[in-house]
Amino acid sequence: MSNSYLYFYLYLAAFVIAVTLYLNRQRRKHVAHATQLQYAVESGLMEPPSLHPVVDTTRCFGGGACVKSCPEHALGVVDGKAVLINAAHCIGHGACLAACPVEAIKLVFGTEKRGIDIPSVTPHFETNVPGIFIAGELGGMGLIRKAAEQGRQAVNSLRKKVSGKGDFDVVIVGCGPAGLSAGLAAMEHKLRYKLVEQEDSLGGSVYHYPRQKIAMTAPVDLAIVGKVKFNEVQKEKLLEFWQDIVKKTGLKISFRERMEGIDREEEHFVVRTNRGKYTASTVLLSMGRRGTPRKLDVPGEDTHKVVYRLIDPAQYRGQAVLVVGGGDSALEAAIALSEEAGTDVTLSYRSAAFSRVKQKNRMLLEQQEKAGRIKVMLNSQTTRVTETHVEIDFEGIPQRLRNDAVIVCAGGLLPTPLLQSIGIEFATKHGKE
Repeated sequence: MSNSYLYFYLYLAAFVIAVTLYLNRQRRKHVAHATQLQYAVESGLMEPPSLHPVVDTTRCFGGGACVKSCPEHALGVVDGKAVLINAAHCIGHGACLAACPVEAIKLVFGTEKRGIDIPSVTPHFETNVPGIFIAGELGGMGLIRKAAEQGRQAVNSLRKKVSGKGDFDVVIVGCGPAGLSAGLAAMEHKLRYKLVEQEDSLGGSVYHYPRQKIAMTAPVDLAIVGKVKFNEVQKEKLLEFWQDIVKKTGLKISFRERMEGIDREEEHFVVRTNRGKYTASTVLLSMGRRGTPRKLDVPGEDTHKVVYRLIDPAQYRGQAVLVVGGGDSALEAAIALSEEAGTDVTLSYRSAAFSRVKQKNRMLLEQQEKAGRIKVMLNSQTTRVTETHVEIDFEGIPQRLRNDAVIVCAGGLLPTPLLQSIGIEFATKHGKE
């Protein structure tokens, strides 16, 4: 046999081995994706919470570019087509949309089973109530880059409505990507603005992402700052960047100030918050869809030791922490805290049993409880929070526990009813653009 034939067969054998290994690897991936999808279906986790991708199966060829681009591992390839296998994890940043080479993906709100109410706005971001504008996640845009662009464009539009009457030209509600961008645009146009944020930090929904989550994958244009180029940036670096912008530009933000209502009086609006009232020519609503956290409504809850989302379990290491709630977020918070050395974790829930939680979380909780790392108090309610303790009614018996921090995971009160009371109209989306 000549050397040329020998080389040919060697190359052919190498090619066959490489293809076989590739196909086997792809097969294992597809089996794993199908297993995850089945688990999600059986666990009732197929309803995405926000903006999410819908795949056109007539175009999709199962190449998996969208799967690789998704930082949350929400997508997989099953039966040769891309599909949401972890719908509950999808945050709608749209990396999959940009990655798809055949444009088989669109981003939508809601599903056939569960509609999501989106406020009706004009192309200039004005609602049916003249003078009230909406930008960002609340208006149906979860992508950080586009939310920021909407905030800037909304200010450009509302400038035409400014009358000069009232305390401010615009009151901006919410300091996520859209609100931050809107505030910078208001500064650039020398508008009299008031920027309020109900939490004690900027970033909106991004602030509540898990640690090191990829938050942004595309450039964004900001007033005053200019074009900011990001390839892939994690939550922490993005928040640090925004904080630096606030410091350098002098953007004024009123934290821990929650909007409670808007009234129309003659030629201006009266915006009511938990701190007072402001009159303004226009209002820009740029808060997220998470709404206002559901509170305990007990004495002492307004202290800084009470928060409504676990961000970094490590910050509570060695502390006595009370977690309140009975859903997956509460269980996951308690479990994560229990893995920190020296942390004394108590989980309080008002009902007699946990319902509608993932089996995995239920099993992990039982495991940590048996190991003595979590104290579970069912049929209990927090009655008071003090600087050093919490008071809990446990099965009708008052108890006093040493405490350094309280994390309330009791869901949120969506802003829809509040906005409807103002007169803003909504359209229900069922998974279509």
